[in-house]
Amino acid sequence: MTVTGIITAIIVGLIIGLLGRLFAPGRQNISLVVTIIVGILAALLGTWVASMLNLAETNGIDWIELIIQVAIAALGVTIAANMLGSRRRA
Repeated sequence: MTVTGIITAIIVGLIIGLLGRLFAPGRQNISLVVTIIVGILAALLGTWVASMLNLAETNGIDWIELIIQVAIAALGVTIAANMLGSRRRA
């Protein structure tokens, strides 16, 4: 993977992760780094799922693939927030 590919993956991961946080229910007490990692993983997994459903290769913007990626990111952010987020003690 080239430097450009790594930078692109980080930027796409940030965008997908932030969109996932936007659509995830509740408050997420996770760092930006965790959000980027979840976003990168969601982007990769979403692309794989879309390709398995023959939805990844279209002309223009792949809206269905993007929706799948954001849904996976929202699920990943929720899971990460439950596992890593700081909790108040009563």
